[in-house]
Amino acid sequence: QLQFVESGGGLVQPGGSLRLTCLASGFPADYYAIGWFRQAPGKEREGVSCISSSGGSIKYTDSVKGRFTVSRDNVNYTIYLQMDSLKPEDTAVYYCARGLRDDCGSMRWLDFRSWGRGTQVTVSS
Repeated sequence: QLQFVESGGGLVQPGGSLRLTCLASGFPADYYAIGWFRQAPGKEREGVSCISSSGGSIKYTDSVKGRFTVSRDNVNYTIYLQMDSLKPEDTAVYYCARGLRDDCGSMRWLDFRSWGRGTQVTVSS
């Protein structure tokens, strides 16, 4: 069974950067699109970014475009989310999960599976 472990979160000042890592195990993750999602207290889980199985198609939610960059290493089953110019509103628990197929679809969290436990990102001065 495919499993994910997220890491790389932490406390950072506004304008700072973090790189999140999602490590897959248990099944070849390169068959699937992989999404990054986040959930802040009291808010619904939202899609942040998604990368297709080949890496040829990438999506971002509007609020992170130009600041976040997703990439994947299919040899090492690792997916990254580089987050720059962080804002307090980026504060949330970040999760990765696999899509149902090789493309991202609409990037709805309900269409993704095999959720990791998440990593906390806090942007605060």
